[in-house]
Amino acid sequence: MRLCFLVEEHYRHDGMPNEVIGQLTAWGHRVDVVRPGGSLLRMTEVVDTGAHDAWVLKTVSGGPGLTLLEAAAAAGLTTVNDARSIRGVRDKALAAAIGRDRGLPLPPTYAVARPELLREIPAAEFPLVVKPADGSSGRAVHLVSSPERLETLLPALTGEGMLIAQPYVPNSGTDIKVYAVGGELFATERCSPLRPDPSVRERRVPLSSEVAAIAAEVGAVYGLDLYGVDVLLGPDGPVVVDVNDFPSFRQVPDAAARVARAVLGLARAGGVPATPATPAPATPAPAPATTAPVALPYTLPLSIPVRTPPAQISAAAGDTV
Repeated sequence: MRLCFLVEEHYRHDGMPNEVIGQLTAWGHRVDVVRPGGSLLRMTEVVDTGAHDAWVLKTVSGGPGLTLLEAAAAAGLTTVNDARSIRGVRDKALAAAIGRDRGLPLPPTYAVARPELLREIPAAEFPLVVKPADGSSGRAVHLVSSPERLETLLPALTGEGMLIAQPYVPNSGTDIKVYAVGGELFATERCSPLRPDPSVRERRVPLSSEVAAIAAEVGAVYGLDLYGVDVLLGPDGPVVVDVNDFPSFRQVPDAAARVARAVLGLARAGGVPATPATPAPATPAPAPATTAPVALPYTLPLSIPVRTPPAQISAAAGDTV
């Protein structure tokens, strides 16, 4: 097969997607790499209909790569993931509206075009997590403990474009990152960007059936095939705090080969994922990091019931940026 990878400058030397590209090449496939952030693009000729079996995007939020992927999709070409689905999660304000409407456990979300408008959020909603609507990799994420603290942060938020704010969900200080690839789910635990702790190392962890169901539904709601979900285990249950298309897949065993196989499968299917096989029942014992993904006792994707909005979280002592 012949594939076109759109790789932004930020990921030019990263293992993901370079290891995937290397794996596909080793299997005898042709991979053309386009650097949308480092090339002069003749947009009237960049999409050569029929030249590639699929286009794959590894880009930063707000980068030009998504525009090229959308151009390929508009020409009727296969894209991984679907270009419209990527746009739906790159805009975190849009993703929050879509997810809450479909019953995903997301926190209430405010969106503002100017930082000073955050002053209108009721004081009872603090502490807040404030971040750019097009942010990624933990950029410009702030834990705002009070309206007074917000005032001191307003200058730093200027120039970040659209912002979102969500009530802080009390948690242990670690996030659960669930990766979805080839119809399988893999869970890792890592330090929260709001509470950096060098002693917390990212590691594979068992995947509970509740978190697995939510992660599977995320793919169905947003129409993603390769994706990651950030989940916090709050006092009222798991809460989805972020969704990423084509993430790093860190800690996923044989990640390059798994992602490469998934890309080939989607390319052959014209971007439509094959119905995944019914996994074997989960084992009760925790799986070590070198084992296969935690098996799920159902077929992905599946439906989960619509949840009531999460309870309001009030400010807790010691919660500072």
